[in-house]
Amino acid sequence: MPADSLLLSRLRFHAHHGMLPAESAHGQIFEVSVRLEFPLAPAGTSDDLAKTVDYQDVYVSVGKILQGPRVKLVETLAEQVAAELLASYKIVEAVEVEIMKAAPPVGFACGGLGVKIRRQRN
Repeated sequence: MPADSLLLSRLRFHAHHGMLPAESAHGQIFEVSVRLEFPLAPAGTSDDLAKTVDYQDVYVSVGKILQGPRVKLVETLAEQVAAELLASYKIVEAVEVEIMKAAPPVGFACGGLGVKIRRQRN
């Protein structure tokens, strides 16, 4: 595993995923954090964007999943985001994805509910 990582933290999207009818009808805020593992030295020593991954491109890729077809499980969203990022950025060796429902419609107080996964190339 490389020691280098590019991080995007708490990207916010309003989306309509979830098991409950209210989640589908009204939607809610999802916060997505990603950590892309790949060598950063080539970009860092050359100051060349072509040797790294553009933050804006990652945001757009994640947004396409979050704004895409409705799914029931946050686990499904995380798998889709991880697969998309690994497919889109050949330089990336592994990806960690955390997706949180910022204010889930549950019957107890919490600061959010979500999942975190890590996937790597075979």
